[in-house]
Parts: sequence; structure tokens; C-alpha cells
Amino acid sequence: MRNLTGSTVLVTGGARGIGAATARAFLDQGAFVVIADVLDDVGTTLAEDLGERAAYVHLDVTEIDDWTAALEFAERHFGAVGVLVNNAGIVEFGSIDEQTPKAFRHVLDVNLFGPWLGMHVAAPTLRRTGGVVVNVSSTAGLMGYAGLGAYVASKWGLRGLTKSAALDLAGDSVRVCSVHPGPIATPMTAGFDDSMVVGQPIPRFGKPEEVAAMIVFIATEASFSTGSEFVVDGGAVVGSMLTA
Repeated sequence: MRNLTGSTVLVTGGARGIGAATARAFLDQGAFVVIADVLDDVGTTLAEDLGERAAYVHLDVTEIDDWTAALEFAERHFGAVGVLVNNAGIVEFGSIDEQTPKAFRHVLDVNLFGPWLGMHVAAPTLRRTGGVVVNVSSTAGLMGYAGLGAYVASKWGLRGLTKSAALDLAGDSVRVCSVHPGPIATPMTAGFDDSMVVGQPIPRFGKPEEVAAMIVFIATEASFSTGSEFVVDGGAVVGSMLTA
């Protein structure tokens, strides 16, 4: 089991939802946490509320200069990053014939290019620390959803990218895994009602804290896993329950 006391964790999309829950979970493990986001007011307030072992930095995951600055900020304040959680993500709805090319590319930029860029820039640091990367994909990286072509493509892509990165970094004892949340009660799912989860074996929305617990598990206890997929979905990808 990896002891995270004194380690530095960087969480993208860390200002709210799964990211904020993940920041809290790593703090509970004794780590220092850098909350990275574009929601500056929300992120700054969260970091202040969490105390002196947390700090906020602005990070647009599609900008290489922001990544370089965020990693330098983390090392200057707390030490070299040992755990990178690529959690930032967006969703745009639209069928294949309705969604604009601009919207499609934007989703891929944030959800797929962003994590690639983060690993690309962070790789030298992670090699020094023997670090861990957790890429937050989705059940949309395991199956298809109508009207979510860009999101599905980005999350399948992130699933595959995770496996390639795991191979590329294995020689330096860096592990890279993906986590695949199903319907989770976050701002991204705020417009959906319980009909979305009725057929699941566990018929409810998950909590951000349940995903955060899996992310911490990957970073601390899943020491024989790399390139692996960890699913937190209430059984959604298993299939639907039959009702009378």
C-alpha cells in the first residue's frame, strides 16, 4: 500500500463534483492537494476551506503553458507531483447529424487532448516520483450513448490512451489507470431525474465520494494494476434489470 502522507496530488477539474470529493479524499490520506480548474472563484474558495495542505491553481487543460505553470506551482508549494488525477471534463449534447464540428472538437480537446497534454508535460516529474496517473473516463468509455457522440469518443479515447501511457511509463515504475463512473450526482448530471437509473442493479445516482474512494484506492492499494479499468457505475454496464 502506497502511503500518501506528504505526497503531492494534482486534481484537474478539482473545484467541484468528483474533483472536489477527490481533493478531500486525498487530504484525508495525509497528502497535499493542488486543485486545478478554470473555475477560479469556486476553486479558490474550496482550497481556503480545505486548509493549508490545499492550494488552487488556474489550469486550462488544453494549454501547455498552464500545465507547466501548474506543475511548477505544485512543486514550489508542496513538492513534486506524485499523483495526477485527470478529472476535468465537459459534455456537449447532439446527434451525429446535429452536433457542430466546433462542439465535437471542443469536447475532444478537453476530455482527451487535455489528459494527454497533462501526462506529456508531467511525465518527467512522475518518473522522478514513481507516480500514479488516474484518468477519469466514464461508462461512456465502455459503451455507446445516443446524442453523446463527442463525449463517447473522448472517453473511449481516454480509455485507450491510458493503456498506451501505462506501457510508455512502466519502465520508470509509473502506473496509469482509468476509472469509469456511471451516473453520479454532480453538476454535469443536474438536469437528469431518477428515470436515468431505474434499470440499474443499484438503482440510484452514485455519490462523488464513491468515485473519489476508488481513485484513492487506485493510487494507494492497486499496486499490481496498470493500464487497468475500474468501474464505479451501480452496475450500469452490466445490463438493465427486468421489471414486472
